[in-house]
Amino acid sequence: MLRTSFVLATVLLLTNVLHAASIYDFTLNSIDSKPVPLSEYKGKVLMLVNVASRCGYTPQYTGLESLYEKYKSQGFVILGIPANNFAGQEPGTNAEIKTFCKSKYAVTFPMMSKISVAGADKTPLYQYLTSNGKTSGEIQWNFTKFLIGRDGQILARFEPAVTPDDPSLNVAVEKALQ
Repeated sequence: MLRTSFVLATVLLLTNVLHAASIYDFTLNSIDSKPVPLSEYKGKVLMLVNVASRCGYTPQYTGLESLYEKYKSQGFVILGIPANNFAGQEPGTNAEIKTFCKSKYAVTFPMMSKISVAGADKTPLYQYLTSNGKTSGEIQWNFTKFLIGRDGQILARFEPAVTPDDPSLNVAVEKALQ
């Protein structure tokens, strides 16, 4: 009976993910555990980034903050989404992550609660992001970036080695903001 319920719940979840029209169909929790429907960002250009505090790419927080500061007045928002899926590089609590981001990198862009972006417990948003045409494929590491248009549609995916100051990323953001 328990297994049947689990299978049914999984099928319903996947059905919802496959029928999502845009990222606006999903809700995450803020770093302070308050529900944040992504529909609150309608009309904005978003960059979703799975982040970690103890990763070789962690210094990208500096570049992400600069990118956010540069374009936020034009309707650009970065959502930092902590995940502990890769080598245990985000072991902290939400409160610890929030403190780390503010004190070490002066992060002002919105941070979400820690989620899973890979594996059997992957959150529905990341199921959607990784099974959606040109951006499909499993997340391989921390600091994978998804660029989302003002209409909630996925525009591009940038792998971790693409830094926030990379010209190709900046051109894509500028084009999305036009």
